[in-house]
Amino acid sequence: MTSTVPAPGTLPPATTGTAAGRTAPPEGSALQAVLLDMDGTLVDTEGFWWDVEVEVFARLGHTLDDSWRHVVVGGPMTRSAGFLIEATGADITLAELSVLLNDGFEERIDRALPLMPGAARLLGELHRHDVPTALVSASHRRIIDRVLSVLGPHHFALSVAGDEVSRTKPFPDPYLLAAAGLGAHPAGCAVVEDTATGVAAAEAAGCRVIAVPSVAPIGPAAGRTVVSSLEEVDLAFLHGLMTEMR
Repeated sequence: MTSTVPAPGTLPPATTGTAAGRTAPPEGSALQAVLLDMDGTLVDTEGFWWDVEVEVFARLGHTLDDSWRHVVVGGPMTRSAGFLIEATGADITLAELSVLLNDGFEERIDRALPLMPGAARLLGELHRHDVPTALVSASHRRIIDRVLSVLGPHHFALSVAGDEVSRTKPFPDPYLLAAAGLGAHPAGCAVVEDTATGVAAAEAAGCRVIAVPSVAPIGPAAGRTVVSSLEEVDLAFLHGLMTEMR
């Protein structure tokens, strides 16, 4: 069962060991845990957020510039919604807009929630091999819980939502909290992210990052691996990356 992350200082210990039929990490591997972003990484929903933002602001009498999409992608709602209010001059508060955006997004994922290619296979492999795994998203808890019901909550030991931390991505706090909740050192965590905002958060936390760009390109950098799809990522790939870092 997936657990949410309690307040700092009251984090649960990680579950360790290998169950019957599961495989222990190869000798020398530094992989302690895998931390996964949600929107655009596991589920093909980055476009959903933009479509909802366009629709909501159209009802408010404003047209969004398509170039703003790269500004708002991957960040917390406070940042993206705040930017759009300021850019359009819309007569709405951040709290009011957040409700409208979350409602619109929930309506869309209730109709369809497509997974990214390779997502189901990767989650299944991590679960079969007893790899401690967390879902780390800037989305609010109400959204994460809806998505978890489709992804399978049993695939995650815990999840961190953007409205449960005082500072969400691009700050390192969500990834530091997830690592602590799994009993892992950040340097032993492989993070899979699709946006520059998420990559910045994971790298600031000291994690090994696998970037799978969705809306905007992400360049390679030290300690970062860029792939075109989750179909390129499996457990052997993750163990290999972490072993290289030792």
